[in-house]
Amino acid sequence: MLTIYNTLNKRKEEFKPIKEGEIKMYVCGPTVYDYFHIGNARTFIMSDIIRKYLEYKGYKVTYLMNLTDIDDKIIKKSIEEKKDARVVAENYINAFFEDIEKLKVKKADDYPKATAHIDDIVAMIKKLVDKGAAYNVDGNVFYDVSKFNEYGKLSGKKIDELESGARIEINEAKKNPLDFSLWKKAKEGEPFWDSPWGKGRPGWHIECSAMSCKHLGETFDIHAGGNDLIFPHHENEIAQSEAATGKHFVNYWIHFGFLNIDNQKMSKSLGNFFTARDVLKTYPAEVLRFFFAQTYYRGPLNYSIDLLNSAQKGLEKIQNLYERLVQESKNASLTDAETDFDFKPFYAEFERAMDDDFNTAQGIALLFDFSREANKYLSDSSKLNKKFVEGALQFLNKVAVNVFSIINTEGKQMGNSIEDELINLLISIRLDAKKNKNFALSDKIRDDLKELGIILQDSKEGTTYKRA
Repeated sequence: MLTIYNTLNKRKEEFKPIKEGEIKMYVCGPTVYDYFHIGNARTFIMSDIIRKYLEYKGYKVTYLMNLTDIDDKIIKKSIEEKKDARVVAENYINAFFEDIEKLKVKKADDYPKATAHIDDIVAMIKKLVDKGAAYNVDGNVFYDVSKFNEYGKLSGKKIDELESGARIEINEAKKNPLDFSLWKKAKEGEPFWDSPWGKGRPGWHIECSAMSCKHLGETFDIHAGGNDLIFPHHENEIAQSEAATGKHFVNYWIHFGFLNIDNQKMSKSLGNFFTARDVLKTYPAEVLRFFFAQTYYRGPLNYSIDLLNSAQKGLEKIQNLYERLVQESKNASLTDAETDFDFKPFYAEFERAMDDDFNTAQGIALLFDFSREANKYLSDSSKLNKKFVEGALQFLNKVAVNVFSIINTEGKQMGNSIEDELINLLISIRLDAKKNKNFALSDKIRDDLKELGIILQDSKEGTTYKRA
């Protein structure tokens, strides 16, 4: 029985799809004004693993991820780069697709864009205005949170407490500081669309409601996103969607924990901000996926170079087993005898772990158990046969390749080649030299590696490298 921790009800619940055998799932995608960071990557990768496990269980999954391609941040970036906002958005949309492909994230069934759904957004806002749940002030339309009695049911926040602690905005047009924008009146030079309230653009929250309802229906199975979106974004989605349709919006809400850098919150101001694109220059996607999957998705995750290196070494054991099995599968001398290796307990344990609210950490632990037992079997030539090799490869393909996507099936080394080990050794020697104030040796190692096309990158988290 599959159970999911539902943020809405604050407990694990048995999963029951609306339509037997089918699941409709929506994941909040990026606002495309920059390359996405590794915190976003955790959401994209863990959502991908959940989707792939649901497919492993035989469900037909309709999977959507939106692209927010009009937003204050995009407009700000367009001003900085002196480019049209549409050009900025398109450039980062292309970069997003490049990066998630490298991360081995399966393509969504659709990537709805906000700018392609303006009519749907306007129609939903009009419903809210007509029902008295929203109001227009000089071309700006706001949602009236006081009209939704269940406001706060996702986050657990109470309206009166939010009001007393709210920072009063410089916007006297709003009835309540908690009321949020559905439609923003266009300022001079900003992108705009026509609406019953004049020229303007949609607010962020209404975009997701309109797009998810349009493509998945007014009630659907799963909505996922980062913990930082619980309030106000997802709370506001529920309020406006249920007020507009009169129906329950989403059955199961899944949220992914925060990612910290060396036990500190990731922040550009702290100089510890990493994009997924940066990390992929040094570490393969399989390592990053393995690193994320080692931790329960709802909990916080600490990121550091040391932890990534440790993940890389751990994953190498599973990768080596896979490559050895591939080689053995080409061994013409293997017999067709039945194997006495029992794969059933490993499948059962994997499913037991993942059925318990997608416990990927336990699933990864099982892969290590399997690798240990499989290697023992491989070392006994008297037992080795085709059935075992085929069965072991099938298990790794179903679990490590199809669900976790942590194995490089092309059989290439995953970064811990002799060359990489030597570079890491030189980095270690350089670090010792710097500690001993031998800056001449430190600089020589850096400069000599640069001559060889290896660029060292120093940061608070340590030293990484990339190939020029």
